[in-house]
Amino acid sequence: MSELSEDTRNILGLQLPTDPRWVNLAEKTLEDVLTDHAFCEQKAATSCISIIQKYSHLEKLVSELSPIVTEEWGHFRLVLAELHKRGLQLGKQRKDEYVNALISFQQKGGDPEGRLLDQLLTMALIEARSCERFKRLSEGLEDPYMQKFYRRFMESEAGHYTLFIELAENYINRERVRNRWKEWLDYEATVIRSLDLRGDRIH
Repeated sequence: MSELSEDTRNILGLQLPTDPRWVNLAEKTLEDVLTDHAFCEQKAATSCISIIQKYSHLEKLVSELSPIVTEEWGHFRLVLAELHKRGLQLGKQRKDEYVNALISFQQKGGDPEGRLLDQLLTMALIEARSCERFKRLSEGLEDPYMQKFYRRFMESEAGHYTLFIELAENYINRERVRNRWKEWLDYEATVIRSLDLRGDRIH
């Protein structure tokens, strides 16, 4: 992956940090968190596949996202293995209010470039928030094993969300990417404020 532009480095960053109490709630419902995490990784893989299928003519996008599919599915298997190790079942997929709220903000219709931009920025934002949540878990959980478990995921997600920004810059004017990303960050902060603080969700 090529070096990120200065503009890209300057515009990354969530506006609203996760409430520290979330980690304490998550620790009490770790089975639910692991289940939700597993489905998050699964959806990340399938979302990348969907983008590849839709934009198969964009060579760099296909080339860069193909290994992400493999990595995200590998993450799903890691979380699934952790559940099984604890004698737990995967459980049922839950409605993701956070992601659904982000999707509602995507451009509907209009120019194809804008639709591509919003799809990439949605993925970037989900990965950025996941990275932030994993960092919270890696630093706040009492179990040293689970701290290391989530440290691994945190480091991986950090690379993913910058990749989606870089891909957007590759195909779309950087000024447009920067301005729209700021709009997304503002919107995401309002979404976080509107959601109840729950420990059984990654988002």
